[in-house]
Amino acid sequence: MVDVAQLLAQPELALEPVHLPRPDAEVRWVATSELADPAPFLEGGELLLTTGLATKGWRSQWRGYVGRLAEAGVVGLALGVGLTHERVPAGLRRACEEHGLNLVVVPPATTFVAISRAAARLIQAREDAESRLAMEAQRRLTAAATRNEPSVGVVTELARLLDGATFLLAPDGRVVQEPRGPRREQADLDEAREVLARIRPQGLRAASTYGDELVTTLLVPVGLRDRPVGYLGAVMAGRASGVRRSAVTTAVAVLGLVAEQERSDREAGRRVRRTVLELLASGDADAAALLAGAVDAPPVPRRGRVLRAAGPIDALDDALASLERVRVLAAPVDDELWAFCATTRSTRLAGTLAAAGLRVGVGETPLAAGRALARATAAEPVVHWDRLVREGPVGLLDDDVAAAFSASFLAPLDDTQVATLSAFLRHHGSRLKVADELGLHRNTVRNRLDAIASALDRDLDDPDVRVAAWLAVEARR
Repeated sequence: MVDVAQLLAQPELALEPVHLPRPDAEVRWVATSELADPAPFLEGGELLLTTGLATKGWRSQWRGYVGRLAEAGVVGLALGVGLTHERVPAGLRRACEEHGLNLVVVPPATTFVAISRAAARLIQAREDAESRLAMEAQRRLTAAATRNEPSVGVVTELARLLDGATFLLAPDGRVVQEPRGPRREQADLDEAREVLARIRPQGLRAASTYGDELVTTLLVPVGLRDRPVGYLGAVMAGRASGVRRSAVTTAVAVLGLVAEQERSDREAGRRVRRTVLELLASGDADAAALLAGAVDAPPVPRRGRVLRAAGPIDALDDALASLERVRVLAAPVDDELWAFCATTRSTRLAGTLAAAGLRVGVGETPLAAGRALARATAAEPVVHWDRLVREGPVGLLDDDVAAAFSASFLAPLDDTQVATLSAFLRHHGSRLKVADELGLHRNTVRNRLDAIASALDRDLDDPDVRVAAWLAVEARR
């Protein structure tokens, strides 16, 4: 970047500053115009050269002239004196002070062509220097990726190149690498998480630049596939120049390649862990423990629970990564996430998975966990097979199936008859105890039970009938 101050520093031009509120404003090009209103023909970022031929005799007109230039994005006005104006008009100076526009005097000995050539030379020199810096940054970042911890090396090297700070966040906002570099105190992780939450739905297409004139932060997604594997934060002093942005872009590309290699290694490990889980499912715990130890998989607990989780693909991926970080034996199996953990950890881990938007079944075996998962719903995302067993046969039935069976079996009975039947089953067929509970004469109980048997067309002393009646009554509760 070439700014106004650098152009003023060229001794051969002998430019004289009159009002310089923004000496660091970037000069993208030099334009010359003698129009009374050149603003429509400017793109912004120009240093405008003029002798003021169209401004002779101006007084109040200077305010509108300068205002339009400032609105067009002109970074400065250079007035050539000695032709139309012998000195800077007071009205022009006041207008530049009002609108915050740089004002410079061009002495009669300095030609406009000389100023244009000097600006072009400075811009070209800066572009050449930035190209060399970009190539050096690419070399250093690529070399950093060959170290033992490639992602750490790349992030650290980028902080040095920027003379700023860098950090790495997971897609969920978790800090993967803490801020590092000479400006790490200026890295605001809370603000970065807020920005991440806004841009995350757009995936790899979204990046963000935020900050002020003193500090700029870039937050850029990392990854080469469908969704980001992380977000690189880069903090630097001032504005983000082209060469700095190029360095960040190079770091993101290198980190993407590193992530692909890590993904390949991670998927290989997951295939082994899936085999360990399959061995456990088949009952071969010794072989599972042996294989887990050989590949540095998480240890296989002697007594544990199987967790099977289902839900959105992204939620499953994030949950698997979180389980791997805490060294839980887990792997993707078909469209589910399977995990095996100590019994004491199963309830807490199941709750964590449910909080991530998954339905979870917990059991002693994969089959039992699968049966429990089938009963899980959005309202009850975690189901333990042990609880279903404690609830008896009704707990093992699908709610809709149980409700349909109950309604069909008990359809011929009214509420009084259902209450009598329930007491009869609860007291194992003792008519005397039913009479005591309901406060009825035993003959009344006998008559009611006869009416119930007739309505159901079943013998209430038949054990199979009693089991069916008990299931129907329990499912109705």
